[in-house]
Amino acid sequence: MKFHYEFPIQKIPTPLMHYHKVVMMGSCFTENIGNLLRSHGFQVLENPNGILFNPISVVEAIDSYINQKQIVESDLFLLNETWHSWKHHSRFSGTTPAEAVDKINASTTTAARFLKTANHIMITLGSAWVYRLTDVADGIVKSVAANNHKAPAAWFNRELLTATQTQEILQQMVNRLLEFNPHLQIIFTISPVRHLREGVIDNNRSKAVLIQAVHDVTKNNDAAYYFPAYELVIDDLRDYRFYAEDLVHPNYQATQYVWEKFVDACIDNNASKLFKLIKEIKLAYQHKPFNPATNQHQQFLKKYSNETTLLIEQYPHIDLKEELNYFNTGIRNPQ
Repeated sequence: MKFHYEFPIQKIPTPLMHYHKVVMMGSCFTENIGNLLRSHGFQVLENPNGILFNPISVVEAIDSYINQKQIVESDLFLLNETWHSWKHHSRFSGTTPAEAVDKINASTTTAARFLKTANHIMITLGSAWVYRLTDVADGIVKSVAANNHKAPAAWFNRELLTATQTQEILQQMVNRLLEFNPHLQIIFTISPVRHLREGVIDNNRSKAVLIQAVHDVTKNNDAAYYFPAYELVIDDLRDYRFYAEDLVHPNYQATQYVWEKFVDACIDNNASKLFKLIKEIKLAYQHKPFNPATNQHQQFLKKYSNETTLLIEQYPHIDLKEELNYFNTGIRNPQ
């Protein structure tokens, strides 16, 4: 008997290697995959504006990196004794305007440099609903808020983007990205996180807009690829047991299942063959002995120091410097 529906996934034209640099943009599901990539030794820059859900906020963020836009204090607003940006997650907010400006501009500068030399950018869209500022909000009227920062509901008007609108802004973004970095492979995904705060019907309307728009873009651009994270959870697994207790976020098992499919479709076979050893090294790094002075632990450190050194020599782009330093520092009389 079959208890779930598996379907074939088209492989990406340019699979990820460990010497590739990957930018991750979009919803919280992006961060799940980004953390897994990082834990397997990839060079990842994750959400330089923080978590973003709607296409307009993603496009505006990418434009700010391409143009290396630096904000000033007048771009911020004060709410609940904290200074915020409508274009950034609250982790970029500050108790003073200068603090927020410094964090935002530093992140933008880092993102611009990383994106210029990146090999892949993965963009996960979560919702086609946007929230535009009203004339009672502290900000530019009708501009789209990437994060509401718990502002009053009267500060926003809700709007559902159309598939045509979304396709047009995504296509313009693709054009600008490839002009900025002609070697980019753009990976689109739709987040399987269910935005039930919008209601079940409006969540499905939103996902339909995103799916239509993204497929129109990938159909017309050789540099754009679609990975079906949404379909893997909704149509393949298709069961609430693969969601967390909130019935909104995919749980650990679902995320691991999507990750396995992502590895098969998007990561080079030679790179994935290193995963077992990288995981072993990272688990050894996390090991905390009861007595570090024992001969057994010294042999443990020497073993993983040698294995990590050899791996770095063969694959210098895999960042295991912290792990190697831990092993070497603990060894007594390393000569």
